[in-house]
Amino acid sequence: MLYPSIDSLMTKIDSKYTLVTVASKRARELQENENSHIQQPVSHKFVGRALEEIEEGFLRYQPQEYTGRK
Repeated sequence: MLYPSIDSLMTKIDSKYTLVTVASKRARELQENENSHIQQPVSHKFVGRALEEIEEGFLRYQPQEYTGRK
């Protein structure tokens, strides 16, 4: 079974597409800096660590309000 599960991640971020975007950006940061917020991650891969950070509440997404101006 995958950890964290997609069901538990969807309670944190409501869109699969947004979840992928947030996790991939954080995975790139982890690849460059290796500054994980999780002390003992289950996953050894960067994307897995990013998903664990989302599950634990270290990463959040707040949509920006569209103003209609350029």
